[in-house]
Amino acid sequence: MNKSTLAIVVSIITSASVHAAEVYNKNGNKLDVYGKVKAMHYMSDYDSKDGDQSYVRFGFKGETQINDQLIGYGRWEAEFAGNKAESDSSQQKTRLAFAGLKLKDIGSFDYGRNLGALYDVEAWTDMFPEFGGDSSAQTDNFMTKRASGLATYRNTDFFGIVDGLDLTLQYQGKNENRDVKKQNGDGFGTSVSYDFGGSDFAVSGAYTLSDRTREQNLQRRGTGDKAEAWATGVKYDANDIYIATFYSETRNMTPVSGGFANKTQNFEAVIQYQFDFGLRPSLGYVLSKGKDIEGVGSEDLVNYIDVGATYYFNKNMSAFVDYKINQLNSDNTLGINDDDIVAIGLTYQF
Repeated sequence: MNKSTLAIVVSIITSASVHAAEVYNKNGNKLDVYGKVKAMHYMSDYDSKDGDQSYVRFGFKGETQINDQLIGYGRWEAEFAGNKAESDSSQQKTRLAFAGLKLKDIGSFDYGRNLGALYDVEAWTDMFPEFGGDSSAQTDNFMTKRASGLATYRNTDFFGIVDGLDLTLQYQGKNENRDVKKQNGDGFGTSVSYDFGGSDFAVSGAYTLSDRTREQNLQRRGTGDKAEAWATGVKYDANDIYIATFYSETRNMTPVSGGFANKTQNFEAVIQYQFDFGLRPSLGYVLSKGKDIEGVGSEDLVNYIDVGATYYFNKNMSAFVDYKINQLNSDNTLGINDDDIVAIGLTYQF
């Protein structure tokens, strides 16, 4: 594969913030800004999803060199809906907002709105052009994805002793004054990953345990003092091929109609190939099966095949199409929508 094309594509799919524009770098202080505009349309028989889904994301990352061993840093990221009326107060939301300190070889510690420890595993399959990453990961659902009140310690290469061995320890403070399905009690999470040097193969695992709130236990579905989850994943990323899969289970954590599932079993897989002319086709599968749900028993909560492709014009511009082929039964007891969705759009990012 052409090396310059590969470098562009890898930087794009790894993180939007990789192409951050440096706006200031002087006297040990650095500020980068990044963002993207996603002009996107959904086509579906499901009325609440059909139509314009455009949005803008914008963020910044800052660093200050305190001394030769210590760095201070902060990050903020927000999303602005492009399909809302100007008078709609729900058109903006904060995705990330945290600040911390990083000590050389010891690790970093930060606090704020950040990514949960479980997502360290789940992120490996959250690579579809539009959909994906939604079997067990949900925003503001304990430590499965983006969440508030997170104190996070991260260590890369295990204190500089073991290359490729990364560790995360995380604490989440309780969040009660919100929708019951977005609440959480005090909790702890951890993740560990190991990238086998020179093999382009990596494995990871994560575990979280949290108190549940009183209001959550008053729901008619899903009771228990604790919300618990674990996940394990593997990935291969080399020779223009990306393959990743993970399996996870949750207890008293995943929202369903009327409360929470007492247990879920979740599986995701993705395979992608990068052509040297910019095309990246993608094939994936997502499944979440609820267990022991009051009045229901076992029921698929998420079940779909994903077929998509992205074409990279350059490092800043791409076009995509993503087809979510829903495999849920139309007569499912929980009333979960079973319609297919096709997403098509253009993305500009910097």
